[in-house]
Amino acid sequence: MSVEDEVESSRAPLMEHLIELRSRLIKALLAIAAAFVVCFAFANQIFNILLWPYEFAAGPQKELQLIYTAPQEYLITQIKLALFGAFFIAFPIIAIQIYKFVAPGLYKNERAAFFPYLIATPILFFLGAAFVYFGAMPLAMRFFLSMEQAGAPGQAGIHLVARTSEYLSLIMALILAFGICFQTPVILTLLARAGFIDARWLVEKRKYAIVVVFAIAAVLTPPDIISQFALAVPTLLLYELSIYLVRVVERKRAKESAEAA
Repeated sequence: MSVEDEVESSRAPLMEHLIELRSRLIKALLAIAAAFVVCFAFANQIFNILLWPYEFAAGPQKELQLIYTAPQEYLITQIKLALFGAFFIAFPIIAIQIYKFVAPGLYKNERAAFFPYLIATPILFFLGAAFVYFGAMPLAMRFFLSMEQAGAPGQAGIHLVARTSEYLSLIMALILAFGICFQTPVILTLLARAGFIDARWLVEKRKYAIVVVFAIAAVLTPPDIISQFALAVPTLLLYELSIYLVRVVERKRAKESAEAA
């Protein structure tokens, strides 16, 4: 077969894959668009839900006020909030489309091995978001509120009056940071299945992992030690869980190799 014939024969499968990819992308974008419309219609209610950590940290005795300093600022905040909520709601559909695009190229046992990770990824992300909502964010806001200063004769009062856009950016950044860091078991276990790492390597690199985790926490969280430890400690615990899961994968692989032999 000539080179031209080989190129022509490979062109058809490539076009089929591109058409399939386009179809999956369109379905994912339609899911995001539909979720965006719903989230934008209820943007005020969603924002009020996200205010709960702030309200909990301040306590019922404090009357909270948030401000916006530009006419379009709160509208842009609502758009950002709707887009953020749309990705949350549409994530299962996006994950399913990715799986359906990848699955035909996998063997049956590979699909069976890949499917649990598809389920675990959104669950771990939502666990990270819940940890922010009920734990890290109230702790961070309590720390920020503790810096207020009551006014006195000859002394100015210092009070926190947060902007809507800055508060939303803070809680979204924390949710994304925790959601990504909570994927540690999935990422490390997949690398172990692919043969790139093993449990012994993870144990040997534990001290470096501690330094890296605290460095990442310092970058992703607000500049206070409470938020940094709130992200770093669960991530390190997930690292230890990953070591256990990698050992389970290695034992299972060894058992399958023994049975095959």
